[in-house]
Amino acid sequence: MKVRDFMIHKVFTVKATNTVEELLKVLNSNRIGGVPVVDVKGNLVGMVSDGDVLRYLSPKPLGFAALVYIMEDGELEDVIIEKLDTPVKEIMTKKNILSVSPDDDFETALRSLSRHHYKKLPVINRAGRVVGVLSRGDIIDSISKIIISRNKEGYPKMI
Repeated sequence: MKVRDFMIHKVFTVKATNTVEELLKVLNSNRIGGVPVVDVKGNLVGMVSDGDVLRYLSPKPLGFAALVYIMEDGELEDVIIEKLDTPVKEIMTKKNILSVSPDDDFETALRSLSRHHYKKLPVINRAGRVVGVLSRGDIIDSISKIIISRNKEGYPKMI
């Protein structure tokens, strides 16, 4: 089996110049947890996830022994609203981005996902463009469908 057999072909991406607000709209409207960040040619320049957004928007501890947070009425909301204009390039992962090719063995990609605890891997073609995403959830869904179809065809249960 190859990565192309399991990858998501409909890839949602953002540009490094998109704002955090625009990123949130993409994540929310498509019910996804992260996207590749691409340049104008579709080449991978980073990855950004809902976790990156949460870490960026969360209140930072201030004061003695990091026990005091700015939490007065309205202040937190104002800070978050102000941060929504930040470009994605400020919060995305830029270095050591693990990716796979559509022709890579599925088993190799699966080991990479589990070893590094990533939720998604961008799938890059030979030209360096993002052509898909390999997601843990979609892999589990595909494996489940294979198991269900095998059981319907009379194969022994794998449990």
